[in-house]
Amino acid sequence: MERTEIVSVFQKKFFGLALTIGATSFIMAQQKVNVSGNVKDTNGGVGYASITFKNQQNSQLSDAALADADGNYKLDLAPGSYDVSIEAVDYKKFTQTIRVEKAGAIAPFVVVSDGKANLNNTTDIQGVVITAQSTKPYKVELDKKTYDVKSDLTAVGGNLQDVLQNVPSVSVDTDGTVSMRGSSNVRFLVNGKPSALLGIDDGANALQAIPADQIERIEVITNPSAKYDASGTAGILNIILKKTTKLGFNGSVIGTLGYLPKTNLNTNLSWKKGNWSWFLNGGGGYQENKNTNRSTTNYTSGDLLSFNQNSINESKNNNYNANLGVVYDISPNTSVNLSGTIRTFENESTNPIKYTNYNRDGSIDFTTRDAIGRNTNTGMQGDFGIDHKFDDKGQNISLSLSLQSNQSSNDSKITATDNNIFSSLTTSKTKTENKSVIAKVDYELPIGENSLFNAGYRLDHNNNDYDFFTQRLLADETNPTILGRFTGPANYTETFNAFYLQFKSKIGALSYQVGLRDELTNVNFNYPTRNLLQPDVDTGQTTDKKKNYNNLFPSVFLSYDFAKNNQILLNYSRRIDRPRSFFLIPISSPNDVRNVFQGNPDLNPSYIDSFELGYNLSKSKVTINPTLYYRKEKDNIQFAIIQDITDPGAFTLGPNNVGSEDRYGLDFNGTYDPFSWWKIMGNIDLFGYKTRGDLYINNVLVQSYNGDGFSSRARLANTFRFDKTFSIQIQSNFRGGQKNASQNQKSIYFFNLGATKTIWKGNGTLAFNIQDIFNTRARETTNYGPNYTRDMYMQWNPRQFSLSLTYRFKQGEKIEQPKRKKDINSNSNGGDDMPPM
Repeated sequence: MERTEIVSVFQKKFFGLALTIGATSFIMAQQKVNVSGNVKDTNGGVGYASITFKNQQNSQLSDAALADADGNYKLDLAPGSYDVSIEAVDYKKFTQTIRVEKAGAIAPFVVVSDGKANLNNTTDIQGVVITAQSTKPYKVELDKKTYDVKSDLTAVGGNLQDVLQNVPSVSVDTDGTVSMRGSSNVRFLVNGKPSALLGIDDGANALQAIPADQIERIEVITNPSAKYDASGTAGILNIILKKTTKLGFNGSVIGTLGYLPKTNLNTNLSWKKGNWSWFLNGGGGYQENKNTNRSTTNYTSGDLLSFNQNSINESKNNNYNANLGVVYDISPNTSVNLSGTIRTFENESTNPIKYTNYNRDGSIDFTTRDAIGRNTNTGMQGDFGIDHKFDDKGQNISLSLSLQSNQSSNDSKITATDNNIFSSLTTSKTKTENKSVIAKVDYELPIGENSLFNAGYRLDHNNNDYDFFTQRLLADETNPTILGRFTGPANYTETFNAFYLQFKSKIGALSYQVGLRDELTNVNFNYPTRNLLQPDVDTGQTTDKKKNYNNLFPSVFLSYDFAKNNQILLNYSRRIDRPRSFFLIPISSPNDVRNVFQGNPDLNPSYIDSFELGYNLSKSKVTINPTLYYRKEKDNIQFAIIQDITDPGAFTLGPNNVGSEDRYGLDFNGTYDPFSWWKIMGNIDLFGYKTRGDLYINNVLVQSYNGDGFSSRARLANTFRFDKTFSIQIQSNFRGGQKNASQNQKSIYFFNLGATKTIWKGNGTLAFNIQDIFNTRARETTNYGPNYTRDMYMQWNPRQFSLSLTYRFKQGEKIEQPKRKKDINSNSNGGDDMPPM
């Protein structure tokens, strides 16, 4: 018994001693020491190399660093054995096993060139991600231009609409319509694919729902390659959201106050350790808008001499969004990502309109319309992706699946009076539900040293359900009457399968890329059948329509290097403009019964052939990028304003395939840094157009679109840096007028101002900006009809200003780990640390 107790005590003490020694050893093993080193080749230090130290015993002790411009790096490591891997642009991957015992210098790592020429992002067709901070506000690549949002001081605390106002080759109209080189058929993507963040046909509301501080950069793709969706004849705007590139826990918070009343609070959080990366972006805001509309219509015949319309639409908006995701590296060659997004938008508006009829007999009639509206929108999205690298030579495959849902509801109540006497009450409700499935497979195969083959498949399936309802109660009625022309269910379903092949290579100074895309599109939609003579009578029948397209879309890109950062680029692509669902369904909400939009079920796609010839010169102080372009569009979609036969003061707006359009021009982008404290960025678009087409209804000429003209758009930004912490930016914008046989649009000019001040030892930024300093941003247009002339004035918002405060916490060591060759053309993965959207 005594012996047993002695043994027991001995065992306990031995176990305690072993535990103490083990714990001490573990603690000592966790105690990190500071090490430093250098990455070089035969000519000296290799800048911005990515160095990864993988601990052989415990992956949690692994770490990584990014070398500076001279190849030097520093980091803290726990003593132990490490597998070191080094990757740098134009160098072979380096691997070596080392032992870290104590603090101090590590022997230099010597990397070897891969034998390629030093490619830059304009000659390497797939592009190269450089981890060093660029000092240029935008860069030119073979098939796109990238705009750095951080360079725009006037958009701090704003939203996507504010950012797009200052992006080269892009313009935003006063009603939120985005156009590229004068065409509004722009395709929006978020991280390389359609996103629930942009909602269903929400226009400016959707643009205002994405905060500027969540945007990393904007890719302007005026002539997309075969790898992209062929939709959008004007081109593609790819919104790349921020992602983490730093170890540990990092984040920032930004709050904004402004007038017209505006408040925003948004945050970007990330955590990166070992094989895991997490991120959370989200926030919300409140904003008020004030939209002013005026129009005067003068008639050459009939009882009505002229007609005036005046309105001021005031709205209050609330928006919230959250994006949560995770990336897990299963192995050095394989990673999976999962993310979820939700966005909500609420809008309440009041829109009183006053109509005044001046009759030819001298009498005057007054009509008023008071509208109260409410719009809600909720978008949800889930994404899953797998990326796998087969080897270190660049062969890889990526698969992604995106499930999206978007619900929108619009309610309005419209009270009308004639000569201050109640005449009618119209109520309308519109519900829209969209469900989408997007699946993608992309494959890359390097061939030799300078060639790359790409192939891929994409499935898009979209289903839109509409439910329209409108009723009107007249002054002499007891019960309201349903307005059949604005009532009924409708459905729009679109499915397309796309396949693409693409090959790029380099012969000496010449780089080329050729691609071919095949898209098979099936469209089915239905809506209630209406009698044209009795549009409000329910016939009990449904009209079903089917449209099928099978189109090939080739693309060719060429570039020739005269020297480093001195290239000429030539490219061609074919594109398609598929009518959106509400362009086809002839039912709409009568938000203004005298100005009604109505879809056209007979509308067909239009096609465009686009050519570009560009030049890029980039020096330390000067960047020059002029591009000559020519676009030929067939069956282009034009909008017709049709006067009502029974009410000459009422008009219907609708789309039609009318004729063709040729557009040509010079798009010039440039930067100049005359001094270290002064940066100049400019964009000039000089373009001509030739439109041919006449719209006939029942063999009667309704509207002519024949017109030739020349117009211009210009933007100039001057940034003054007074010291390392304080900068001011002044932007001037000009948009020239345009005219054709049916319309004359006058020129627009306006100025913006922004200022930023760094505070709290670099952890904070205070920003102030003014949009439209002199309150001149308004659109004035004259439309010409068979027996009338109509002058219109529209201002989306008056002058606005805002003050923002940003706080950044724990900014860890920035790293880039190129685990696989990225598809820079599509940005479908949104970077190493962010799942697809």
